[in-house]
Amino acid sequence: MKGSGRSRKTSRGGAVVLLSGGMDSATTLAIARHRGHHPLYALSISYGQRHARELLSARRVARHYGATLVTMTLPLAKVAPSALTRSDIPVPTGRSAEEIGRGIPATYVPARNTVFLSIALALAESTRAEAIYLGINAVDYSGYPDCRPEYLRAYRRMARLATRSGVERGESPRIEAPLLHMTKADIVRTGDRLGVPWELTWSCYRGGKEPCGRCDACQLRERGFREAGAARRRK
Repeated sequence: MKGSGRSRKTSRGGAVVLLSGGMDSATTLAIARHRGHHPLYALSISYGQRHARELLSARRVARHYGATLVTMTLPLAKVAPSALTRSDIPVPTGRSAEEIGRGIPATYVPARNTVFLSIALALAESTRAEAIYLGINAVDYSGYPDCRPEYLRAYRRMARLATRSGVERGESPRIEAPLLHMTKADIVRTGDRLGVPWELTWSCYRGGKEPCGRCDACQLRERGFREAGAARRRK
């Protein structure tokens, strides 16, 4: 049943949620819905990712939550080479937890979150949405520079200067990152509490028919469910 397992709070203004189809963005969408935002816009971007399987998951998750899906195609491989956008750059596999938490990996897509947030900001301003939600995480993450608190603070300042609403009224769409200080286990617990349909989500970076179980995303996902005391969820 669509939206089952989540009670709504008092209705609030609209929100744009960046939705990749992974566990973090699905939980973020569940949080935005639980907070009572209406309407909900799920922004899903095809940027040439080798794991395009996640786009199918994004459609299914958006449908589950009754969000309006907004899709865009943006071939970032032309300007932002990465293991996620180029087949000749291998996706790191079999890395230890210490290795995953150290340095910036080959799966980093240059300026991806900045580009995506800018599109979300345009959509939010044009639809008069009061908030933008994204599922960045600064605890259990792969070292991406655009998943850190200082990045988010800087982007919030920029958004106030870059929008008509910010310049004329001193208010721009709020940028919410509810998972920022959560561990993967915290995210699993939150998602379980809100009834996130984990079976609809996809995390694997390698883009096969089944999750590889060895890339950073697969390992972080499995560790999150294990540490949360939950059975392992595939995909």
